[in-house]
Amino acid sequence: MDTEPAPATVSVARHTCIKLETDGAEPVFVKGTWFDSHFHLSISDGLHSWVCNASDEDVRERADQWDQPVTDYIQFAEKHLGFQQPGSVYRFSDAGGGHKRLSWTFEKGGTKLEWRCKCQPSTDSRKTTAEIMDFLMDANIRLSEEVVRQTQSFSRLKDEAEKCLAQSERFTNEKMEFESAIYAKFVAVLNSKKRKIRELRDQLSKKDSSAKLLKEEEEDSTDKTETYDEDNDDAKGEEESSDENAGTSKATPTSKGRRRKRV
Repeated sequence: MDTEPAPATVSVARHTCIKLETDGAEPVFVKGTWFDSHFHLSISDGLHSWVCNASDEDVRERADQWDQPVTDYIQFAEKHLGFQQPGSVYRFSDAGGGHKRLSWTFEKGGTKLEWRCKCQPSTDSRKTTAEIMDFLMDANIRLSEEVVRQTQSFSRLKDEAEKCLAQSERFTNEKMEFESAIYAKFVAVLNSKKRKIRELRDQLSKKDSSAKLLKEEEEDSTDKTETYDEDNDDAKGEEESSDENAGTSKATPTSKGRRRKRV
């Protein structure tokens, strides 16, 4: 059974370009084109230019020397040539025969090491320098456009933020007005309820006072009635006693008269 070969993966190029400040020499412009397994460098001081074309084999050999995978080796070089690292010392020195050596220092495991790359003179120095300048111009244009877009976006965000702030202040004022109105209504209702409670309490107090007064009058009336009945009983008893005494006194003279007649 025939098998079709797997399609080759296309490595997407990544580009970097910096103005590199070197130790003890004039700055140079370094443009890098990076792939997954190889890279190209173009270097110019404004008058002369140099190139370094590291093939897959070159990169693999250097990665083995550093005991690194190929991808890590390329990422490490791209990091140091994409942005100048503050802890590294960069040099661009003569290597003889018109060649240059690009190097920078770094620390690994507490040990200071140096990464080196030998560059050969460009066959067309003017073209190489023009390509670097064109790239910088294009990058500057893209950066300017990005700045414009970001500025416009910031302006829109600022306008939206101001609108949101104004809306928030309006909502806050409306909330305060609403709360004030609700509180005023609540206070009015509360005062009305308090007045009603006071009125009911006064009415209840008056009723209690009337009931107490009526009860006291009833008690006084009962006491007077009992006193009157006792007086009548005493008077009646005295009358009965008088009647008995009177009967006794009448009977006595009669018996005396009869005794006289016998004599």
